[in-house]
Amino acid sequence: MKLGFIGFGEAAYEMASGLNQEGLEKPYAFDALLSDPNFSERIRERAYAANVELMHRASDVLQACSIVIAAVPANKTLGVAQELADSYKENLVYVDVSAATPEIKKQAAQIVEAGGSLYVDAAMLGPLPVYKHKVPISASGKGTDLFIHNLAEYGMQISKISDNPGDASALKLIRSIYMKGIVGLMVEFLEAAKKYEVEDEAISSIDETMNAKTFVETMNRLVTGSALHAKRRAVELGGSIEMLKGSHIDASISIAAQKKLERLADLNIPEKYDGNKPETWEEVLDLLMQEKDVYNA
Repeated sequence: MKLGFIGFGEAAYEMASGLNQEGLEKPYAFDALLSDPNFSERIRERAYAANVELMHRASDVLQACSIVIAAVPANKTLGVAQELADSYKENLVYVDVSAATPEIKKQAAQIVEAGGSLYVDAAMLGPLPVYKHKVPISASGKGTDLFIHNLAEYGMQISKISDNPGDASALKLIRSIYMKGIVGLMVEFLEAAKKYEVEDEAISSIDETMNAKTFVETMNRLVTGSALHAKRRAVELGGSIEMLKGSHIDASISIAAQKKLERLADLNIPEKYDGNKPETWEEVLDLLMQEKDVYNA
């Protein structure tokens, strides 16, 4: 097995560094910025540090390797796949670790597979400088089994989602809704707490509530409980919004949350459940899906 990289930025460098420590045979790499004097020295330094041999053409990497990891910017994903259309071959696994959308990944897979190679949509779910090659990776696509078979022995943490390209990237982007969205909520919460000089008490109160149970238990309780009491909680959140506005603090996250609660209130769950709350968050989502026409309008 010979490994190669298309694009040798931070992602490829961190993976190559970790794999080098695991004893992986010297991989190849190509980076379009190698000829740019503003970046070439940095790329060469990284390649030397990670024991990577740089090549002058991307097509040479594909010809020399059985697994190629394409680590390019999301807006270059499809273009790079198209540029290499004449270089794909049988027994080549093309692993796309870009942050492109599921639809772009599906289009890239069609190009790669038309050339006879196997495609993998790989989503990295953690910070590379921390985990390096051991960053958790969710993967989907027809080449996933071979990807896992060849690189798991070097410590890579790869989990198969499905044989469908795009599924892994969908998971990453869905995860980002929470992981990035929660930061906005935290900032808004902390701004208000700091403004009113109650940050220690506010943080302690939230900490006690959120850590009393597991994340899954807490999520289920909050979603089902809010579905039952959505109307009241939307009104209560309105008070928070007025407070934020009065203090000249951006209330955009709270306003969005209020709209979600109002949408839950439109489901009339107290009436449907005779005053009881649903047992699981799945029940709430099923009801929301049934109202999708109203939501899309």
